[in-house]
Amino acid sequence: MANIDIIENASTAQIASFLEDYLGDCLAQTDAPIAISVPGGSTPFPIFEALAQSDLAWSRITVWPGDDRIVPEDHAASNTGKIRALLEPAGATVVSLTVMEQVPHFALVWLGMGADGHIASLFPNTDPKVDDPAQLRRLTPDPLPPEAPFDRITLTMPALLDTDRLMFVIRGEDKRAVFDAAARGGHDLPIARLLGAAAKGGQKVTCFT
Repeated sequence: MANIDIIENASTAQIASFLEDYLGDCLAQTDAPIAISVPGGSTPFPIFEALAQSDLAWSRITVWPGDDRIVPEDHAASNTGKIRALLEPAGATVVSLTVMEQVPHFALVWLGMGADGHIASLFPNTDPKVDDPAQLRRLTPDPLPPEAPFDRITLTMPALLDTDRLMFVIRGEDKRAVFDAAARGGHDLPIARLLGAAAKGGQKVTCFT
């Protein structure tokens, strides 16, 4: 069973403060740049907006989208374009995902989760493996979400697990039920596979609800 620190009813400001403190500590422990991975979707962007106002040494932070829709960055469905617009003015470097990228070790991997248990763009139909030899994959969700009917590029489970800390923001009772069942090993959806591997690997997991 995964060892998860759950912070109930967290506000945008509280999550941004946690991130500022955690990333500040990571930067203080090294002179080198650090890499983080962040999600798209609607939930993270108010948090990004608050975090971008912090005095973090953004020039030393490289931001990787956990996944993206395969569309131009100026398309409304592009996670990368929206993340870039918020965090590059603060000084961060934002990566455009391609299957040729060499994925680094992350100081933080922040993930969301769908009601179907998908994480990043690792949907149940893609049968993601914790021992996937690839770090990035291009794939097609099935069914395609009607609000974003596009092929995807995504970090794989091993890439997501190569991190000092996993973080989730889970909103809504339906998603919380799926997440809690995954933490107990109650199903085999992608989120359960990830949490199970994190438990075996000893990764710290923080979940804000």
